[in-house]
Amino acid sequence: MDIVAGANHAGLVADTVRGSRSGTTAINGRIVESWKRCLQDYALDPEHRPEPIVVDRSELKERQDKFCDLVQIARTEMTNLYQQVAGSGYAILLTDNEGVVLNYVGDPMFTGTASRTSLQTGAIWTERTQGTNGMGTCLVEKRPLVIHQDEHFFTKNTKLTCSAAPIFDPRGELVAVLDASSDSSRAQQHTMVLVNMSAQLIENRLFLCCMRDNYILRFHSRPEFISTLGEGAIAFDGDGRIQALNRSALFQLDEEDAKSVIGRPVEDLFAIRMDEALEKAHHHSGTHRPLHENRQGRRFFGSFQPPNSTDEDGPANTGNPRVFMSGRVTAAPQLEGLEFGDVRMQRNVERAKKLLERDIPFILLGETGTGKDVFANAIHRSSNRADKPFIAVNCASLPETLIESELFGYRPGAFTGASKEGSRGKIVQAHGGTLFLDEIGDMPLHLQARLLRVLEDREVIPLGGETPIKVDIRLISATHKDLLRKVDEGSFREDLYYRLNGISLQMPPLRNREDRRALIRHLLKQEAGGNRVTIEDNALDALDNYEWPGNIRQLRNILRTLIGLCDDDVIRLDDLPEDILFDGEPGDSAPRSRPQNPLDIAERETILRELEAAHWNVTRVASKLNISRNTLYRKMKRFDIRPPR
Repeated sequence: MDIVAGANHAGLVADTVRGSRSGTTAINGRIVESWKRCLQDYALDPEHRPEPIVVDRSELKERQDKFCDLVQIARTEMTNLYQQVAGSGYAILLTDNEGVVLNYVGDPMFTGTASRTSLQTGAIWTERTQGTNGMGTCLVEKRPLVIHQDEHFFTKNTKLTCSAAPIFDPRGELVAVLDASSDSSRAQQHTMVLVNMSAQLIENRLFLCCMRDNYILRFHSRPEFISTLGEGAIAFDGDGRIQALNRSALFQLDEEDAKSVIGRPVEDLFAIRMDEALEKAHHHSGTHRPLHENRQGRRFFGSFQPPNSTDEDGPANTGNPRVFMSGRVTAAPQLEGLEFGDVRMQRNVERAKKLLERDIPFILLGETGTGKDVFANAIHRSSNRADKPFIAVNCASLPETLIESELFGYRPGAFTGASKEGSRGKIVQAHGGTLFLDEIGDMPLHLQARLLRVLEDREVIPLGGETPIKVDIRLISATHKDLLRKVDEGSFREDLYYRLNGISLQMPPLRNREDRRALIRHLLKQEAGGNRVTIEDNALDALDNYEWPGNIRQLRNILRTLIGLCDDDVIRLDDLPEDILFDGEPGDSAPRSRPQNPLDIAERETILRELEAAHWNVTRVASKLNISRNTLYRKMKRFDIRPPR
């Protein structure tokens, strides 16, 4: 950002914070917030920078010893980063989590500026001591950022341009900041990219160093990216409990923060058996194998490695490996992550949150593929039952002869072919947690009476048994059918309907969602895993314009295909299937044909010419022709205009 040259810096800061200066809207809002902290919280004066605070040699040594692994790991990356920007007048600095500079690599061209601004080991560069600056503001914001010249708070620091990135420890706590500072007159975004990459490399190596006494799962959606900057890493103990995970793992698994995952079994995230995973770690370390995550079934590739503190013949002394129950809560998003501005979904989320801790059953209604199962899982994840089992049963997918034993369980020898050990049944497995009955409208009538009795008495009698088993469950059911019509037809019990319907929430179809564009971008990020796949505006327009008869499930499948087909990780208009590009109006099955009318022919040629000139950028052409994108798509369909393949 360039601020008007010659403006009095102190006056600019004061006027901006007061909001009395015209034209200050160009100043980044985060800079304004930092200036407010400096003026109001720290009582600093832009024109009078206090004498720099530099810790003494013994304290600096103590801090360097405290972070010895970090300093040692960072030294190599700082040198590599310095070599990439050498000759441009940069200093590369590493601070601890209190803003004390632990290490410094400087360009001789920058020595004078560094001396005047106290860029040296031992100096404290927090906001409280140095005002708005790369290192100090990064410690507050905990994100990569650039502070360019006049964006600094103190006038004496306005010659600097600072690019800073945070470094987090294996449990998600900010532990350090990596910074590249210079007296360049330009805010160099490529430097910010290099600094951020170096910070992530340091972070990943620190993770492997700190977690060396644990098992490590290294994974990515593409096997060739394992052991690279973008790999996800999860550390877990001999019991399969997650101890830590890096930022790439959080990103690929679409988790908000490490705290929501630490302590859970790895089997919550991936469809694996823990005893098999530990065997792979000890005897097939480094071998890549397919992994499927539990929430959406996305495929990753993973490599297991054993703790460094053990030999290759046995497990670590961190607990005995064991296999966990597979029906525990899966890694679904919480309720806040299910809507991006759609009014109906906002209302659904708000109502669900109000009833989370009340003993009220939910019934989720909506077309197939609208995300009823994801919403049910999010209710569970957001409640106080989140660490208990989430058991899902699809009543339509089980044969009628098996659904009774699946739900209610059975005693040994209860029927021909029964397991010798018997079965607890899904209801008992869900004890303490949540039972999700999907497609409840397809449950056979005779089992509806048994389910009603379970809900009333809160106890289950297995097939072949006589002693009831007490159960504590939250019930969530879902259907795409009209249950009241089924009640009228006599195929669904009225008393069960009212027992299930504590509150009903309607999941809107994708074609009617107001947040469709944001949702498409969100799902694209999920499906891309750790890859930075982008989508061009005209391709996004086409997806937004499509009717989506299969709803979110269809959208996910299309996005997976597009990610695999696109070049350079960019989805373009000509990557889209023709049935999306030329989707007809609902009920419109008229064949497409070339126009015969002279006016239509002229209009077709005009549209085609404009599209070709704009490289098939539909948004640009629609704007030039002063029509909406949807109108242009309809005309393209009508005139059989198809982008080149």
